[in-house]
Amino acid sequence: MLAKIKFCGIVQGRDAAFAAHAGAAYLGVVFAGGPRTVTEDGAREVVAAAAGVPVLGVFADQSPDEILRIAAVCGLGGAQLHGPYTPADAARLKTEGLEVWRVARIAASSDLDTVEKTDFESDAVLVEPQVPHLPGGAGVPLALALAFEARRRLAGHRMVLAGGLRPGNVGAAVSQVRPEIVDVSSGVETSPGTKDPHQIIRFVEAVFAHSSVT
Repeated sequence: MLAKIKFCGIVQGRDAAFAAHAGAAYLGVVFAGGPRTVTEDGAREVVAAAAGVPVLGVFADQSPDEILRIAAVCGLGGAQLHGPYTPADAARLKTEGLEVWRVARIAASSDLDTVEKTDFESDAVLVEPQVPHLPGGAGVPLALALAFEARRRLAGHRMVLAGGLRPGNVGAAVSQVRPEIVDVSSGVETSPGTKDPHQIIRFVEAVFAHSSVT
């Protein structure tokens, strides 16, 4: 299995174009707050530059109605749902044609039960570390033993592994955990929202080198 790659936190069209050309399967734009948050105009620029690579919006507190409006205005292909979204919310977004990723955040083995609950009405489950007081992974890697167990519990369902991935460690994560998709943001940046083309290439090479082709 050749793992797919999502480059998230894209804020510039040129970064979107480079990542798409380098081998991205998905790109991500953030509407959930933080230094990589884009405007709707910025998201449209990313979508235009993506050359057909699906762009997912990252949402935290927008209603399903607002997510659908933003997706239509910006041309998004999907929604990555952080925050208190329900299976019914996810089902509605799927019915309207969006690819839906729900998020399971893990700090310890006691959190693994949430993984199986999160797969309801999702096209994929993004698994990332739970970092106190922060809404995302914050560049902190998830322990591979926890990631592997999350992968086991998601048997038959697509897993996205996120959190602290970079060119130097993504190979081990891909070979040991075998997620269908890996998601990277800060691990290929020179500063928040500014992607480094050299790091993007190194990341892609590492993922492809450690993925099984069977």
